[in-house]
Amino acid sequence: MADQLFNADSIGDLAAEYAVLPGFDAEAFKAKALSGLKERGLLERLDWLADCVEEQLPTDFPAMAEALEAAMPPPLDKTLTDNDFGRFIHAVPGVLAVRHGLEAHRERALDLLYAATQRFSMEFYIRPFLNRWPQETLARLERWTGDDNYHVRRLVSEGTRPRLPWARNIDLDPAVPLRFLDRLYADPTRYVTRSVANHMNDLSKQIPDTMLAHLRAWRTSGKQAPKEMDWITRHSLRTAVKRGDRAALDLLGYRAGNVRARVELADASPRIGGQLCFDVVLEAEEDMPVLVDYRLRFARPNGAAEKVFKLKAAKLQAVVPLRLTKRHNLKGDATTFRLHPGPHVLIIQLNGEDVAEVDFDLQAEA
Repeated sequence: MADQLFNADSIGDLAAEYAVLPGFDAEAFKAKALSGLKERGLLERLDWLADCVEEQLPTDFPAMAEALEAAMPPPLDKTLTDNDFGRFIHAVPGVLAVRHGLEAHRERALDLLYAATQRFSMEFYIRPFLNRWPQETLARLERWTGDDNYHVRRLVSEGTRPRLPWARNIDLDPAVPLRFLDRLYADPTRYVTRSVANHMNDLSKQIPDTMLAHLRAWRTSGKQAPKEMDWITRHSLRTAVKRGDRAALDLLGYRAGNVRARVELADASPRIGGQLCFDVVLEAEEDMPVLVDYRLRFARPNGAAEKVFKLKAAKLQAVVPLRLTKRHNLKGDATTFRLHPGPHVLIIQLNGEDVAEVDFDLQAEA
């Protein structure tokens, strides 16, 4: 991924953008930047590009910020509504805003982030300001919730997420940004509402009751289109649903019920590298929506571990059996969850309740 994002072509594009600055030697920048890429990882390459750009910029931060803004490409198309993250090479202003503006030039640095996030999301770079200047930065974010550029509005939600992937943690009480989400959930763009839902999913792990209370209020407000509100709700509750949270399942309409269930294995001794093939047969006395997941209880050298997987959202019809078929790949080379031979358990979870389980003996890879 690092080589796809940072290579001769992308560095050449960046050099051409900075060439508009008086005295900026684009060829020298390009040569130096390329020479230092190989030994660096993705995020390290961002810092390296900032080093190379900074060498040819004014040392005074206000003047540096002015130069960075002058070299920015046109803003991303704000008539779009989704999937327009921007290019990683345009993270340089964010790196330099934190590096040189955080302490002595807070307001000018925030202005720079405002401009930069319209080219590439500044979600990583707003977080140091939230830690160093929480009240002042929150006041700025409050204004940005009403900005006419959806990239700016998304930054408010994404930048305040409690645990943003790859980014540094923030010291903020996780309930504080809810006042921003209370406005942003009604946004007309999926790019913003996806961030809101991801943020709410984070909160479901920290302050689940508070998160659910806000989600219920949003659903009754009528400020978001029903179809989009349903999507936000499902996406916000995905982790809560996996852990069988009863309140979350109730909000989605998946109530507890009397369901007969059985699970049938095609092979009770599958091999690592092969597949676990099984059928689930469900039958109820009344019509009811069902959310069917399955958990695998893995044998591990240091004790058993479980992982939840999605199977099917469906509607059971009274006394009509529903058969679901699944082929689960048992990857032997997975880096995040390595498999080990031994006794395992397949557990079927329906509307948050365990309804059936079966043992199987995982064999070593052939």
